[in-house]
Amino acid sequence: MGETPLSTQAEPGSLHALILESLEDDQAQEIVSIPLGGKSSIADHMIVASGRSTRQVAAMAGKLAERLKRGGHGAPRIEGLPAADWVLIDAGDVVVHLFRPEVRSFYNLERMWGFGEEGAAAAGSA
Repeated sequence: MGETPLSTQAEPGSLHALILESLEDDQAQEIVSIPLGGKSSIADHMIVASGRSTRQVAAMAGKLAERLKRGGHGAPRIEGLPAADWVLIDAGDVVVHLFRPEVRSFYNLERMWGFGEEGAAAAGSA
């Protein structure tokens, strides 16, 4: 089951909230939302989540893109969809990384952004 991030509160109706809800609905695992304010100008939040297989990662990315369009947020840029080991979804103010678990542990983006094991545990626990 996915984890709800506690370190950042998603404003209801916001792009951030829509993405988190979509990932929860699609049973993403280990959802971590990292606030990027003051760390980067690329986005306000980076969300990292896992799927159990390449098939689930691809399905989550496709459904998220569809929900973003329906929600009036335009078509996001998506990279890595054919292989679906690591899919990057650039939704503007929120960047989403969807991984297979093995690939996620290899790249460990949470630690790179100063959000290591301790931070990930604090960000959400189911």
